[in-house]
Amino acid sequence: MFVPMHLSRILIREMTDMQVIELSETGGERKFPIVIGLPEAFAIDRRIKGVQIPRPQTHDLLAEVIRALGGTLREIRIHDIEGGTFFAKLVIERDGETVEVDSRPSDAIALGVADGVPILVEEHVLDAASADAGVEPPPPIEPDEDEE
Repeated sequence: MFVPMHLSRILIREMTDMQVIELSETGGERKFPIVIGLPEAFAIDRRIKGVQIPRPQTHDLLAEVIRALGGTLREIRIHDIEGGTFFAKLVIERDGETVEVDSRPSDAIALGVADGVPILVEEHVLDAASADAGVEPPPPIEPDEDEE
């Protein structure tokens, strides 16, 4: 069974290799982090904020290709976890047919977040990830007194 989730926060630390997104259960209390790459973190952040750039980046390109081919991204499904690695699928509808495309969760979320595409997580993945997340988000950076 799939559980509806939403992107609850994104932690970008340019000085480290660890960028983190956190998914939270919609209408529930469970949540878990996913470590992602810096380019994906920037893409998610940019697309959430609606920041337009002069030339399309990879996620913009893929979104446009899906639309140009008559498809609509309907869901992001995170369906498995193995050794701390999450596995996702893009669920695309076109001409009444559904196509599932393998994806990294970070790419799927970067692609779907701008359009409010639902994020669904398989129950066993949510149980495993929320019980033993295996990743602690980096501590918040305190502003320097000079910056206040």
